[in-house]
Amino acid sequence: MRVSLMITCLADQFFPEIGLATVRLLRRLGVEVEFPEQQTCCGQPHFNSGYHADARELARHALRVFTAKQPVVVPSGSCAAMVKLEYPRLFESEPTWKALADSLAARTYELSDFLVNVLGVEDVGARFPGKATYHMACHLRPLNRISEAERLLRKVRDLELIPLERYDECCGFGGSFSVRYPEISGAMVNDKAALIEQSGADYVVSTDAGCLMNIAGCLRRRNSRVQARHLAEILASEG
Repeated sequence: MRVSLMITCLADQFFPEIGLATVRLLRRLGVEVEFPEQQTCCGQPHFNSGYHADARELARHALRVFTAKQPVVVPSGSCAAMVKLEYPRLFESEPTWKALADSLAARTYELSDFLVNVLGVEDVGARFPGKATYHMACHLRPLNRISEAERLLRKVRDLELIPLERYDECCGFGGSFSVRYPEISGAMVNDKAALIEQSGADYVVSTDAGCLMNIAGCLRRRNSRVQARHLAEILASEG
């Protein structure tokens, strides 16, 4: 199988290791990965801030770039949700673009969704010694992809997966939410970090770079020993 990788802005600018891990993982599973170099932002920050015209222009660019009729894999539930749920709505009044948006939405998959529901695998051959807990990123909920990441983590050899209290509660990042409402966001992420520390885990795992950036920053400020890892990094590890 051949797929296109949509890397996302945060991974591209701040967490290239997420993209590299995603490629290693997919190649290990026999998937050929293409990277369209012209890709830019999916437009979600603009869309969430109410700048729908700007978001529409970025979406048009993405639709021009991801023209190959093959699956598009995204190591981010939030960017996958933007493409799958909001692109078709952005072009409701433009039939030609709407058709392209519907096509891209139908073949775009968040990483855990692609592994479990397209490739049909839960054991990807990973080994990662240690104790980890899992924070569910909010955008997996509208995608109805609630269990996939945990099912993958439970198959990782030598990984002890520890339950996290209120694991599906928002960490407070929310993209521009954390900028517009820093006091609320800060209280939310401190609450999340405290629960992570109380779990006794060495690592906290999630599927979105935004969540991990927010949580990892808070953990560092708390001088915590807990490290943040993207799901792709855990699954790509062979020990």
